[in-house]
Amino acid sequence: PRSVMLRFTWFLALTQSLTASTVIGPSAVSVSNHARHRSAQQQRRPKLQMLRGGALGAELVEFQPHAVSASDCLTHFDVSASEGLGIECAVMRQEQFGQNILAVDEQTPVWKLLVSQFEDKLVQILLGVAALSYGLALLEGENGWVEPAVIVLILLINALVGTWQESSAQSALDALKKLQPDSARCLRGGTWQHELPASQLVPGDVLELRVGDRVPADARIINLLTTTFSTDEGSLTGESATVSKILDAVNVDARIQEKTCLAFAGTVVSNGRATAVVVATGSSTEMGKIQRGVQAAKADEEKTPLGQKLDAFGDKLTIAIGLICIAVWAINLPKIYQPVFSAPWRGALYYLKV
Repeated sequence: PRSVMLRFTWFLALTQSLTASTVIGPSAVSVSNHARHRSAQQQRRPKLQMLRGGALGAELVEFQPHAVSASDCLTHFDVSASEGLGIECAVMRQEQFGQNILAVDEQTPVWKLLVSQFEDKLVQILLGVAALSYGLALLEGENGWVEPAVIVLILLINALVGTWQESSAQSALDALKKLQPDSARCLRGGTWQHELPASQLVPGDVLELRVGDRVPADARIINLLTTTFSTDEGSLTGESATVSKILDAVNVDARIQEKTCLAFAGTVVSNGRATAVVVATGSSTEMGKIQRGVQAAKADEEKTPLGQKLDAFGDKLTIAIGLICIAVWAINLPKIYQPVFSAPWRGALYYLKV
């Protein structure tokens, strides 16, 4: 009977391990695809809501920086390309729009991820089998820790693998945050500040972008300082080819790849030099929209159809195993009085173990 129980335990453990690698792995991919789909939907909208800065106040208006000229964009943000924002104005806008950072939700602690691995019905069945096996061995005065130890070891390995997979999925948000640079070259009060913390940028700030720079915020190109200027937008769009930037406005309903007059946060300047005016910071950037999509998909995430079927199977299996055990034990109750057992309760324990 113990060998049968051990084989059954190995079978359930293998099933649970395959479930973890099947359900958890694709969940990270589904979250990423869902976030990309939400971002693509937002990009196809004819009008995007942007934050209006300066004297116009922090209200949401219909403003398309890629669909207006560079001079109109500067006028909208009430800033001069030769002077930049004033120090006092920059402080006021910092209070209105907040810091230029991607807000990341607090991640689930590792210990909670580990505990959640034991919420599965199949895992709970195995834990019950281990506890019952050890308890019966103690009652009979036997050294029966080997089988429970093997079961618990299998479950711990399975839980550690599941925890590692889920923590890897959570690191996707941290990867987006790492795309932001630490500093930027910004024109403030007529003076270029070459090491201004990127977190202090606000809409209306004038930036200088050079080869190798990581763009600190979404910005509208206002002046090309070299013949050509291009950026690598692979981290945003997935495209391997660099995108040449121009000064001319584009169609109002242009896709993100077609907004060639904008430099996006998190992308890298691959060629040339240019100046640009910040049009969106933090979570209002295109990268911020992707992050919000990832967070929303994570909050709305449901188990895959396979996961739901396995949960239902676990419920049915629990009931079936319980009924079978009770039936087998009840059938063998008359045999507990046989002389081979020194006492009826020992016979009851024996058949309960079977």
